[in-house]
Amino acid sequence: MTEARVKSAIAADNDSVVAEIHISAPPQRVFQALTNASELGRWFNSSGCPVKLWEMDARLGGRYGYATEKGTVVVNGVREFECYGEILEIDPPRVLAYTWIANWHADKSRRTVVRWELTPDASGTLAKVTHSGLAQEDVARKDYSGGWLGVLEQLRKFSEQKPGFKEYLSLI
Repeated sequence: MTEARVKSAIAADNDSVVAEIHISAPPQRVFQALTNASELGRWFNSSGCPVKLWEMDARLGGRYGYATEKGTVVVNGVREFECYGEILEIDPPRVLAYTWIANWHADKSRRTVVRWELTPDASGTLAKVTHSGLAQEDVARKDYSGGWLGVLEQLRKFSEQKPGFKEYLSLI
């Protein structure tokens, strides 16, 4: 079993944050966790930022969105987070990319891009997320440099769980 090492870096041009982790689960399982709204609501969530809505239409041109209740996390003065966008690229179970328009950005209409790359290896999946378009988003970029680490760790924990009967049936 490979140790789950999470690492993150801000690009030299300050335009992107790249984070990655090893997950002891096959890419198909990880991809499902990234594209199924019910599963996203279970793992892309935290007590400091409790999710009230997750929608995902995982197809090229499909839309997604999520919103949270008021929590303890504050970014750019925002405590109730909303984010939405459009699927730009989808190649199951290897690539998922979408626009990311967030109400906690300095420019609340700025389109940034989140790109997930899942690479199989002998003991699971290397999951890499790149969030680009952040050159003018100083506060959000700094937040994402740590925030994506937490998201990846939650994705890892969720994806490595043994599925219950209901979840097992959805995999068939």
